[in-house]
Amino acid sequence: MNIVVLVKQVPDTTEVKIDPETGTMIREGVPSILNPFDQFALEEAIRVRNMAGGKITVISMGPPQAKSALQKCLALGADEAILLSDRTFAGADTLATSYPLSLAVEKVGNYDVVFCGQQAIDGDTAQVGPEVAQHLGIPQITYVEEVLEIGEKIRAKAVTDDGYRIVEAPLPVLLTCTPPTSFVPSNPSMMGLMKAKKKEIPTWAADDIGGDKSRFGLKGSPTQVVRVYSPPVRGEGVIFTDVDEGIDRVASALKERKVIQ
Repeated sequence: MNIVVLVKQVPDTTEVKIDPETGTMIREGVPSILNPFDQFALEEAIRVRNMAGGKITVISMGPPQAKSALQKCLALGADEAILLSDRTFAGADTLATSYPLSLAVEKVGNYDVVFCGQQAIDGDTAQVGPEVAQHLGIPQITYVEEVLEIGEKIRAKAVTDDGYRIVEAPLPVLLTCTPPTSFVPSNPSMMGLMKAKKKEIPTWAADDIGGDKSRFGLKGSPTQVVRVYSPPVRGEGVIFTDVDEGIDRVASALKERKVIQ
């Protein structure tokens, strides 16, 4: 079983700075972590590997510092890691991110399952995984909480608004994973960290993965940030100690604004 896990290094802070000229995030000097959704995807991939055998290759696209996130993946149990890093990739939106990632997956080759986190906590779009599946031309199962069975086909438990459903799909397949409330991220062992530091993490540039370079980075991004601004400061709230009084005051305010009659 050949498994590929796509991960992202994200800022470990809410004090995110934006370049006013390009509308892109300034990552230099900002502490970064492995995206929590991606860590769950990796841990689920490791569980599947333990069930079916095989190996796990982790791929990330980002600046050179993203190697630290890949080292953590290796320390947690991944077998190989690859970094996509090139100035050509800079400023990519979700479509211009998913395209080179799909090319990297194709270059790895002979994959059975591609795992992704549901979304990245710095963008919250939940678009990259499904877009990679589209580029690869393979089925996808989203909001996966658990892989139940895997063989010639895969059966997974996918979360819905009112519960869950069991979805079956042929291989190869892409899964986007969302952790259950009971999930506690694992910490790599000291031995795992030491072994990870000794492993080579190759860096693939744009020329290494091929494809249409006009579809990379800002040039290949159909969506771009036009303006960045802080939300307006909220006014001071009102606390009601009496429920009936609170209901009357809220109703009166809504009537004044002609929201209700």
